[in-house]
Amino acid sequence: MKTYTSAHWGVYEVHYQKGEVSHLAPIPEDESPSPIGLSMLDACRDAGVRVARPSVRESWLRHGPGAHPERRGREGFVEVPWDEALDMVAAELDRVRKAHGNASIFGGCYGWSSAGRFHHAQSQAHRFLNAIGGYVSHRDSYSLGAARVLMPHVVAPMETLMASHTSWDVLREHTELFVTFGGVPEKNAQISAGGPSPHRIPGGLRRMAQAGTRFVNISPLRDDLATGAGFEWWAIVPNSDTALLLALAHTLYAEGLHDEAFLQRYCVGFEVFAAYLRGEEDGQPKSAEWAAPLTGIEAARIRALAREMAGSRCMINAAWGLQRAEHGEQPYWLVVTVAAMLGQIGLPGGGFGVGYGSVNMMGSTVPKFSGPTLSQGRNAVRDFIPVARLSDMLLSPGQPFQYNGVTYQYPDIRLVYWAGGNPFHHHQDLNRLELAWQRPETIVVHEPFWTSTARRADIVLPATTTLERDDIGYSNRERFLVAMKRVMPPYGESRDDYAIFTELARRLDAEELFTESRDTMQWLRALYADCQPSAAGAGVTLPDFDRFWEQGRIDLLPEPERAPGVILLESFRQDPEAHALTTPSGRIEIHSERIAGFGIADCAGHPRWYEPSEWLRGGQGEDGLLHLISDQPQTRLHSQLDNSAYSRGMKIGLREPVRLHPEDAAERGIAEGDIVRLWNARGACLAAAVLSDGVRRGVVALSTGAWFDPVVAPDGSSLDSHGNPNVLTQDVPSSGLSQGCAAHSCLVRLERYTQALPPVTVFEPPALRSVA
Repeated sequence: MKTYTSAHWGVYEVHYQKGEVSHLAPIPEDESPSPIGLSMLDACRDAGVRVARPSVRESWLRHGPGAHPERRGREGFVEVPWDEALDMVAAELDRVRKAHGNASIFGGCYGWSSAGRFHHAQSQAHRFLNAIGGYVSHRDSYSLGAARVLMPHVVAPMETLMASHTSWDVLREHTELFVTFGGVPEKNAQISAGGPSPHRIPGGLRRMAQAGTRFVNISPLRDDLATGAGFEWWAIVPNSDTALLLALAHTLYAEGLHDEAFLQRYCVGFEVFAAYLRGEEDGQPKSAEWAAPLTGIEAARIRALAREMAGSRCMINAAWGLQRAEHGEQPYWLVVTVAAMLGQIGLPGGGFGVGYGSVNMMGSTVPKFSGPTLSQGRNAVRDFIPVARLSDMLLSPGQPFQYNGVTYQYPDIRLVYWAGGNPFHHHQDLNRLELAWQRPETIVVHEPFWTSTARRADIVLPATTTLERDDIGYSNRERFLVAMKRVMPPYGESRDDYAIFTELARRLDAEELFTESRDTMQWLRALYADCQPSAAGAGVTLPDFDRFWEQGRIDLLPEPERAPGVILLESFRQDPEAHALTTPSGRIEIHSERIAGFGIADCAGHPRWYEPSEWLRGGQGEDGLLHLISDQPQTRLHSQLDNSAYSRGMKIGLREPVRLHPEDAAERGIAEGDIVRLWNARGACLAAAVLSDGVRRGVVALSTGAWFDPVVAPDGSSLDSHGNPNVLTQDVPSSGLSQGCAAHSCLVRLERYTQALPPVTVFEPPALRSVA
């Protein structure tokens, strides 16, 4: 029997030579496999950056909790035996919870750590912390902070929408016009949480184009869409999508092209929104002429597109990047609103999408059921933060914050426990985070690699990688359930998170509550058995565990051509009473009385235009300013596997590539491959110039995920030598409603770097010594 493994980038066959794993290969069912996962093996074998033994920061080991926090990331570590490290961590958890309460412990685990559902670091960490009394949690995600809060008020929770997107076969057959804000980037959709396969985006788009679908890509970056054929590119001014959508809505309304019957039966609040379109609120009709100077798109083109949308079976898509900006709720609200005005929601090939091209799941026909999931238990601590407000919490304990219409307080955090994730990648304004990171007395991190976060911990416990443990790979709406058998021994003294937390729970009198007296294989059997009834309810019969484990994978869609097509909100359209939405009215809320009642200054009860504080007004940068797009990388997931040969091979002079228009480069004396400095008041970084006319003038694109590697610049300031854009992005909320990430509202300057180049050292281990 073949051996398989699952990763965030796909399902792979494991090949051996002389008893050792030699390489990974895509499965034959995947017509467009991601190369990222193929580099996983060499990254996991990278001894130079693996954490080999438990390590404690020098000052913390000598002087105890809170000692010299300003040295985090700047001083070396002492390697200690496992029992000594576990005793330290358990004692510190016990001290903090007894002296300050469990509400002083932040469990900052993010989630993209393992495709395996048992060794999912976030679930393991939260289960453990709940077993010892609870912890301060976080809500939402950096990717979808604004949308997760907004969309339940408007139409449905994002999880429901994501799992129910109209399938690619239906789009191919019925969609005449596909209008996408932010494109459908294949590089973003290489992933799913538990293992994507097959990859749907390239073939789905290509077959739609072959069937005659016309595409309009509205994005500052042309290559956000690839159909294998021509398409229309609208190089919009970043952060002006709301204005364009309002102008499309105004044209539909002013020319009587909106579907009044649909709005009456399936929606509430259109009359309030229509008054805003007419300009009754502020004296300014939201016409195409109004939007043209804001968006950089001619008024005639806007009106023509609105008419074409009304005369075609039209799908409107919004990439997730739209809502990672100041007032990011507004374009998502408007995509639903314009689709409702067209009256095609619930029809084959029409309506809206909120993430085609964001993860692989969208557009799948695989039956939906609850897969194997490790219970996290009950959290006795009620305090939480929106995930993107990490620095605010650490810097401002006791201060109030708004979230979804309610006022809360930031807790006073003394201990941060992190297993899975890398905040020194995900978070914005990393120099501000460096200051905030000095506030806790103790920071504990589980990590396989010496990432930027591990280097800033007080205690680092070496964790295994996916390839070094047994698990079950499953992702909602993906085709394969995978027996992830261990394919290589753990590196050094690394242990899996379950083993680490079991030892800590034993020391804190919570072992039985945490483990339920099960070892790993007993848990895998239990999780598998737990999901069998749900699978059966979806029409999927799972074999017994032993057969599954022996054969290596289960095809949940054995006859793809017979799978019924999926149409988003089809049942709601057929009977809005029997299949009412979960909104307060049970219908699509173009005006939300609930949100209006919150009285939030920057998020009214209906979608509207709010000018960002940081953007290219009218498409023109003042004094050489450029708009920074910090998009998802092509060569890794977030910062994962940045140490791989594949990711490093795409760098230029060890730096991340930054794309800019040739004319913007020429104005600054920059040539292809030059090392450049990007900077603003928040920070600075180095990158390598790549010139492309597929980038709008006035825009630069620097993908996220380069491991943060700050050095001292010649002027004494901090300079990231590697190319991490989050030293530049602003750490402000998208709005008072969601408190989401606003990374895409960011202006920078750029110049050719003429100083001596600092080294990139982040792929070398920190200074280490063994305990005497």
